[in-house]
Amino acid sequence: MTSARDILQSGRRQMAALSIFLVIQTLGTVFFVGDVIADLREDPASAHFIFEAIVTAALVLGVIFGAFALRRTIELLRAQDQALAVARGALSDVIEAQFQAWALTPAERDVGLLALKGLDVAEIAELRGAAQGTVRAQLTRIYSKAGVSGRAQFAAYFVEDLLGEAIPSASPAANPAA
Repeated sequence: MTSARDILQSGRRQMAALSIFLVIQTLGTVFFVGDVIADLREDPASAHFIFEAIVTAALVLGVIFGAFALRRTIELLRAQDQALAVARGALSDVIEAQFQAWALTPAERDVGLLALKGLDVAEIAELRGAAQGTVRAQLTRIYSKAGVSGRAQFAAYFVEDLLGEAIPSASPAANPAA
């Protein structure tokens, strides 16, 4: 599964490649514009001049369109960075509100947040300076208050909230193979 961070990194690589391409294309365009201007003085009606003028015009248009594409890519990356920051903040707000609704103790909040971050019982116990049995008991109380049976459902609860919709359940009528 591709993460948002991977997508942004790919966009940055695309932007760098587009920038390099645009610089090379601009240098070529400058050369051809100079050549066309020199040829214009010699024989403006020759087939050589007309061909170079058309190629130079295409290069100029390519540079212009490339600059617009680079600008659009930069704007898109900025928007994605902003959306990712908003999503992170939104998820944090959702988690905090739900922890309050479940009336988790401060210790349960810490353990719940560490569990959501993917730490296992041993890692949580080590970070909190607690026994693994204590952490297991706190996780059990958290899952009970949340009305879920384990870590996967606990994490899925927040993903579903962030997405804003529940996954539709398959009914026999909707699934003819059942």
